[in-house]
Amino acid sequence: MGNGSRLGLSLGFALVGLSCGSSDPSDPACGSPPDGSEVDGKSLIDQGRHTFRYDTFGDEAYWGDTLHLNQAIAGDANGGVGDGVSPTAALTVGLKVDQDALSDSLITGLKNGTVDLDDPASTLALLKANAVVGLTGRFDQAGTLTSIGIQCALCHSTVDDALAPGIGHRLDGWANRDLDIGTIIALAPDLSVPAGLLGVDQDTLRTVLHGWGPGRFDAEVFVDGKALGPDGVPHPTLIPPAFGLAGVNLHTWTGWGSVPYWNAFVAVLEMHGQGNFFDPRLDDAARFPIAAANGLGHIDVPVGQDRVTPKLPGLHVYQLSLAAPNPPPGSFDQAAARRGKQLFDGKAACSTCHTGPQRTDPGWNLHTAAELGIDDFQAERSPAGGYRTAPLAGLFTHQKGGFYHDGRFATLDDVIDHYDEQFGLGLSAAERQDLVQYLLSQ
Repeated sequence: MGNGSRLGLSLGFALVGLSCGSSDPSDPACGSPPDGSEVDGKSLIDQGRHTFRYDTFGDEAYWGDTLHLNQAIAGDANGGVGDGVSPTAALTVGLKVDQDALSDSLITGLKNGTVDLDDPASTLALLKANAVVGLTGRFDQAGTLTSIGIQCALCHSTVDDALAPGIGHRLDGWANRDLDIGTIIALAPDLSVPAGLLGVDQDTLRTVLHGWGPGRFDAEVFVDGKALGPDGVPHPTLIPPAFGLAGVNLHTWTGWGSVPYWNAFVAVLEMHGQGNFFDPRLDDAARFPIAAANGLGHIDVPVGQDRVTPKLPGLHVYQLSLAAPNPPPGSFDQAAARRGKQLFDGKAACSTCHTGPQRTDPGWNLHTAAELGIDDFQAERSPAGGYRTAPLAGLFTHQKGGFYHDGRFATLDDVIDHYDEQFGLGLSAAERQDLVQYLLSQ
């Protein structure tokens, strides 16, 4: 595993207690707790890692049985439809391959070029090896791909490219800014169900999906139907990292809720897993007409069939255990970064909001669009009506695709220029560059 997949020893230690302020040796804060919580904490991390990487929550019933995405992946030569998806095509749309799931012979074949990366049958071999990050294929006894499911890792993991571009060791929690999720969904032969939900035809839906682009996803469109912004183009948000969330209040760009809230929202409403979900805010027909009309804030499955809720504790703990990675050596100017820190905490006043080691507001970490000097389109698509102060740790990992919730600022220089103008900071060109180096050091 790379830096982004450190399993949060600090969290594990916090669960069991590192120091003792009591003279009573039976105090749970002294040594190993007598109630077994040390074992339970480690067990939750292990469970959560498995859920994050491999659990579909039963969503293959949607992606495979309903949308038939598996048929588009297989292609007509392998029992599906169309040309199929070769490994080359899969890597082009940002799918990643877990090197550690590959057999020695398959690794050798990839290295020496004997694996045909232009043949969809090779993609099926990777799926059979459970090596495609975030995707699980279901095969019958004849080897036909009968269904497909997705996991959290599809959007919130990448690889370190150790074997080849797009093929390497998993980096859990890193935002996959290469993933063109809209194009992948648009491959499905039958989009009648989501198109019907939105009240559009399938061709219109595919046009919208193709408009998202790499590293972007529009979760809100399936609750408010706003496929286009006021300017007539799609406005999906960037996939955020899932590391460095310990101590952070609101999890999403626009403050929908906490980590477990958003995990439940995505697992049930976006991944279409089989689970319960409750949020009466979605009954607001003016703001969320699609959700209100379809009862999306009141999803109930039969007793014993909830495959999401029991997994939320472990998933939550595992995500909190994912520490933000350290920037690579030599990736920033250390002397400039030291000067930039003084500016960050002083003249530039960045630490007014980006506070403490989490570099976000403690408590309510949401601000209005007016405070930030930007439009409120995405903010008003959330019940909270604001934009989150994004944590800055590991910032170097998500430079691709731009900054802010929608990537509107291509570079950190652009972000600093915006704040310099918005707040009249009067930063010199040299000071702006020092701030950039400090941000890259986070």
